[in-house]
Amino acid sequence: MRQQNKTFQAIEVGDGGDGRWAAHARALWQDMEGLLTAEGRTPEGADRVRALFRAHMPELVPVLDRLASQLDRPEAEAFLTHAALRPFSPACTQIGRNGTLLRNYDFPLDQCEGTIVSSCFLRPVIGMQDVLWGLLDGMNDAGLAVSLTFGGRSVYGRGFAILIVVRYLLETCDTVDQAVGRLRSLPVAVPQNLTLVDPTKAVTVFVGPDMSPTVAPDACAANHQHLPVTDEQERASRTQERLRAIRAAGADVAAMLKPPLYRSVDEQGSGTLYTARYRPVEGRVTYYWPGESWQQSFGDFTPGSRTVTLGRPS
Repeated sequence: MRQQNKTFQAIEVGDGGDGRWAAHARALWQDMEGLLTAEGRTPEGADRVRALFRAHMPELVPVLDRLASQLDRPEAEAFLTHAALRPFSPACTQIGRNGTLLRNYDFPLDQCEGTIVSSCFLRPVIGMQDVLWGLLDGMNDAGLAVSLTFGGRSVYGRGFAILIVVRYLLETCDTVDQAVGRLRSLPVAVPQNLTLVDPTKAVTVFVGPDMSPTVAPDACAANHQHLPVTDEQERASRTQERLRAIRAAGADVAAMLKPPLYRSVDEQGSGTLYTARYRPVEGRVTYYWPGESWQQSFGDFTPGSRTVTLGRPS
């Protein structure tokens, strides 16, 4: 079994205007800028993605302007729209049940930002940030929590990376129903599954560039959607096995830290990087690793860092 260390950090960035977010983003920029597509580097492409962002996420336009101006990079605004980024395919498992959102995030170790962020761009939000201000999962002060998994299909279209969609939903929505309604008008570049939880409801929604948002049979998701899974896909991702396992286990942290839901780090450095349990009605999230946990909340957010050992399931 391969074991590696990963350092996660927790930061507060406020409304993004006082330099804390910018200092963090500048330190990451060299590693991040390669995610921008060739189209996003052209004046025409930059105009297109800015127009797309203004049309579909108007509430966040002032935040985009504020953040981009601090990076002082010509391509910063196009990059931060998340509408001209190379696609990524996280192999995750998640479930919403009884006011709890529980998820495993599986991805290459060296491609995860690993930053827990408390922000107040439009409202208080806490989540696991990636690609400078997108979110892999998170919750807001209204009691809504959202997380993502890859939808398992090789389709790509014009639209947003799912990271900024999660951010947008948490910044602008109070309930699951409101968020599902917003999804119906948001173009998404890659097939993804979103699990959403509020105090009274939990659903999973399949989204993609070639389909209308579709509510799944239950509030669980791995890495497939409505189409049959091929034998090759199952061997590579074990998506059906993981979905069966999480349905059987429910929102059980202990099960998430064991195979088949917990995936040891492989030779390519990919595996389960963290487990997150959101209790949004309490404004509280706990991140778990085998033998270690880290709790954050709106009432008691603690900046700092943790170095954890990956690759040793409980």
